[in-house]
Amino acid sequence: MNERHTTMPSDAAQLPALLTFLQDFWSEFKLPPAEALTFELALEEVFMNVVMHGSHADRAPRVNVSITLEDDGVTLTVEDDGPPFDPLSLPAPDLTASLETRRVGGLGVFLVRQVMDSVRYERRDTTNRLKMTKNMAGVGPRHAA
Repeated sequence: MNERHTTMPSDAAQLPALLTFLQDFWSEFKLPPAEALTFELALEEVFMNVVMHGSHADRAPRVNVSITLEDDGVTLTVEDDGPPFDPLSLPAPDLTASLETRRVGGLGVFLVRQVMDSVRYERRDTTNRLKMTKNMAGVGPRHAA
């Protein structure tokens, strides 16, 4: 199977464990090390957004992370059971504005959209799902030795 899953509470203290989960996947499938940084950035940004903005008043959401090795690419999916929120609905930040006048927030999601080939959001029942894919020639099950 070319997919791995993990679930944890949306607690910033869990970020190192999530990054280890990603690094273990990368090592197991002998993926290009340079591409790992792209996925680390995306995972950290999305997870920390859930930690900081996705909590109900009475509880922190659970976060499910899956990584799938597909033909010619890798897909990272982050799901949480927090309040509905589509991060892709945020306007692009004005990168020409001065720091004093620039709107706070949205830069991380902007960066994720820049480094990934595809980023999609959907709300399924009570779950937010953000699916991020990066195309990488020569990886995937059909390329295995």
